Amino acid sequence: MIHSLTSIHPDARLAGDVQVDPFTMIHKNVQIGAGSWIGSNVTIMEGARIGKNCRIFPGAVISADPQDLKFDGEETTVEIGDNTTIREFVTVHRGTRDRWRTTVGSNCMILAYSHIAHDCIIGDNCILSNNSQVAGHVVLGDWVILGGMCAIHQFVKVGSHVFIGGGSLVGKDIPPYIKAARLPLSYAGVNSVGLKRRGFTIDKINHILDIYRVIYNKGMNTSQALEFLEEEFPASDERDEIIGFIRESGRGIIKRYSKSSFDEDYAD
Repeated sequence: MIHSLTSIHPDARLAGDVQVDPFTMIHKNVQIGAGSWIGSNVTIMEGARIGKNCRIFPGAVISADPQDLKFDGEETTVEIGDNTTIREFVTVHRGTRDRWRTTVGSNCMILAYSHIAHDCIIGDNCILSNNSQVAGHVVLGDWVILGGMCAIHQFVKVGSHVFIGGGSLVGKDIPPYIKAARLPLSYAGVNSVGLKRRGFTIDKINHILDIYRVIYNKGMNTSQALEFLEEEFPASDERDEIIGFIRESGRGIIKRYSKSSFDEDYAD
């Protein structure tokens, strides 16, 4: 299953049925789980931990040193979950002493030319469309979908079940269950289509929608909206997740779109 024109360090640990195509280089201190396929011209560097049944396409570079001036050669990792697909020319950099690892979850699709920087945490079932650029220390929850050519600023957090429109510049945190789009990036409604596909009931989706109407449409500031939700809305996992995410946001959350917030440099 391993082509003779590959270079695999003797200390690398590959399951017996891993397939490695020609002209690929696998460095020391690498682990690859059963059923995985590694295409041609892939470079897997020290510290990679790749799960079962993964597919890594030609030109990808996994676990290269982080592009961080504070990095001092500390032993860190990239950890990729089971059943994840990494397409052509994707780069995933290993962590620094901040988190000691960069993590990509299970059942993810990281599409061509995307970059995941050091110390990122990517949840399960995420899709990063072509040319997604994710800076260091970013956290994406489960079931996040990035449209093509999204750029996410360092330290941003994106909640679970979020959809971000293609070409977006993400500089603020994005709470769970919503869509984000437009310029500047703004709240664009609840991700109802995605939630239906994942088994959320209509009542649950409407409950989430009512929560975001309070946050974005009632004319309250964020603190007032959170207090109103805690006092007036019935407790639920979704309510508590949204409130907790916003309270813990270090960068502040995206706002509702308004004409006055539009950057005239982008006007037609």
